[in-house]
Amino acid sequence: MNSGELQARQDLAAAYRLADYFGFSEGIDNHLSLSVPGKEDRYLLIPYGLHWSEVKASSLLVVDSEGNKISGEGYLEPSAFLIHGAVHQASKKNICVMHTHMESALAITMIEKGRLLMAEQNALRFYRKINYLDDYEGVVLDKELAEPISNSLITEDIVFLANHGIIVTGKTVYEAWDSLYFLEKACRAQILAMSLGKPIKIIEDRVAKKVVKQIDEENKGNSANSYRHFAALKRLLINEGNEDFMD
Repeated sequence: MNSGELQARQDLAAAYRLADYFGFSEGIDNHLSLSVPGKEDRYLLIPYGLHWSEVKASSLLVVDSEGNKISGEGYLEPSAFLIHGAVHQASKKNICVMHTHMESALAITMIEKGRLLMAEQNALRFYRKINYLDDYEGVVLDKELAEPISNSLITEDIVFLANHGIIVTGKTVYEAWDSLYFLEKACRAQILAMSLGKPIKIIEDRVAKKVVKQIDEENKGNSANSYRHFAALKRLLINEGNEDFMD
């Protein structure tokens, strides 16, 4: 294993641990995946049955674009590859793919024509970066059901799946993680505001365009705020005695 793959494994393992830490996980279900550096048709995935709090760099499977297990021990859950494989292959920008049923985002998908409102600063990160699939078609166990999901992420970075959950994508683990984290924050803030029974104040488009551009500028390269955020959270894991994610 080269240093690039080891770093990728450690980062993805950290993302699993952090998703569990912040309450984004759901038992042993859902998945985060990452293209193996230098091998666009190979992906790192968790073996089904492993709790997210247990994930280590060495425990991740490598699968190919046809869903065949190349290396690693454990069961490859079919819906994981059908969704993630299709999204990875839909666009070269989808290097990291994170699918969760995190509660606040899920609640928005349960509303008829549920939408993330551009009503607070965190939501503006996602201005015109979200697609919405408004019809639930069941558990994704065939390519036909995976196709609308992958098509929705050809140009956009996020999709809300009606009555199901969300998927975020990124060019790196830290970029995708930042989106996952702040998306849940934005959804939670919206739900709290809606619970007050008062009209939601929507931010004007001209301001939203300016803010999303500012945030995107701050997230370029390894000096990106998303990189700093993820590095800080990895230190949190280490400082709390959970450094074995790197093993």
